[in-house]
Amino acid sequence: MNKNMTDTGVVLTDIRKSFGNLEVIHGIDLKIAEGSFVVFVGPSGCGKSTLLRMIAGLEEVTDGEIEIKGRDVTDLDPSDRGIAMVFQSYALYPHMSVRDNLAFGLKMAHTPVAEIDARVAAASSILKIDHLLDRRPGQLSGGQRQRVAIGRAIVRKPDVFLFDEPLSNLDAELRVSMRIEIARLHRELGNTMIYVTHDQTEAMTLADMIVVLRDGRVEQTGSPRDVYEDPANAFVAGFIGSPRMNLLNAEWAGDGYVLAGGQRIASALSASLLKPGERVTFGIRPEHLSVSTTATAESLSAKVDFYEYLGGTQFLYCQLDDGQAVVAEHRSSIAIKDNEVVQLTCDPGNRRFFDSSGLRLR
Repeated sequence: MNKNMTDTGVVLTDIRKSFGNLEVIHGIDLKIAEGSFVVFVGPSGCGKSTLLRMIAGLEEVTDGEIEIKGRDVTDLDPSDRGIAMVFQSYALYPHMSVRDNLAFGLKMAHTPVAEIDARVAAASSILKIDHLLDRRPGQLSGGQRQRVAIGRAIVRKPDVFLFDEPLSNLDAELRVSMRIEIARLHRELGNTMIYVTHDQTEAMTLADMIVVLRDGRVEQTGSPRDVYEDPANAFVAGFIGSPRMNLLNAEWAGDGYVLAGGQRIASALSASLLKPGERVTFGIRPEHLSVSTTATAESLSAKVDFYEYLGGTQFLYCQLDDGQAVVAEHRSSIAIKDNEVVQLTCDPGNRRFFDSSGLRLR
């Protein structure tokens, strides 16, 4: 669901978080469109869960301002922010039925009984858990418990849903089905959703906007297609995608070429950007390498260490002549064997270059 970014659901202004003298969130500015699905993604320790918990009011903001639907909520209690949070651990009351788990927060807020019943019925219908209302959490599967946890958020009718790695306790098959359920739920409800994960597949398939974090800073924001195809730096290029983008040590040859893996690779970069001999990083995704046994003017010679056969495709894990590792996706029916020498040709339109600090060269 694409929204006009002037129609902001959540605004973070110069958000900082410190524990004693250690600053872990460094002045983050972010605008999240109302009704959008935003995913915070990054490696462990990057600050994504801390940032989510500050939006929720579960962590105190050291400095900066948080607005939700135009209201400054920086110092408000979680219950007054118009948010509902779904945790990794489900956080259900084991002695209560599903019905009572769904209704508990509303009862504590002294919501009229008829309204509680109506909201519980609506949420259980949306999530298809009507038949589970009289069971207790211990009688449910992991996927069913996660649906109940999401239902408990739905009945609150929040302005913003916050998800903190909600699928990480589920097995692979359940993760796929629940991912589809969450995407369907977003389309049906239309609420702003902010979702934290380290799983790139979840980020790429769920998000309208991805926020890539590292060390408490935003590295890049954009649509899944933007961050995948047009990474701002080598970190984003290497983090987003599975297998990751190949990032090869190279140097600028000064005549429209870089030298990578012992081979000259053409570049459309302006000659004025770099000096001959200057170090650069050459990036190319596995799917943008074509595999053959015939050398060309720009092909990289590589020895196949091993391969993964995945039915519709193979991933070849190779070593270049200079020892650098590179992964290539091979969709041909022609079998490639371990220790075979292959030639890898880089798609000209998908070559990416980064300077010595990791910033993208354009």
